[in-house]
Amino acid sequence: MTEERRRFQRITFDADCEIRTNDCSCPVELIDISFQGALTSVIQTPLLNIGDAAELVIHLSSDIIIRMPVILRHMLGGYLGFEAQSMDIDSISHLRRLVELNLGDEELLERELEHLTGN
Repeated sequence: MTEERRRFQRITFDADCEIRTNDCSCPVELIDISFQGALTSVIQTPLLNIGDAAELVIHLSSDIIIRMPVILRHMLGGYLGFEAQSMDIDSISHLRRLVELNLGDEELLERELEHLTGN
């Protein structure tokens, strides 16, 4: 078995989510999320092809939303894997706080942020 070498820790998190494209909006279930992207599960697959751009909208609460521009990188069964693109400052701040709370390790968080910024 090959060793998986992820730069970003995946956070298992449950929140109301949807994938938005220019043509439609489709509810999805968030399986996990990281600074690098997200894995979702869908009942009805949105009309997306590998390489298509979309927006993953994650509702953390009624007034806190992460808007993650994404590219669909893989699709298997009912699972869609998305690569994160540049996010607005509010969304990246909410994601940082989410990761920070779930990692529980300041040093690990700092390493993830270094990988994110390419330092």
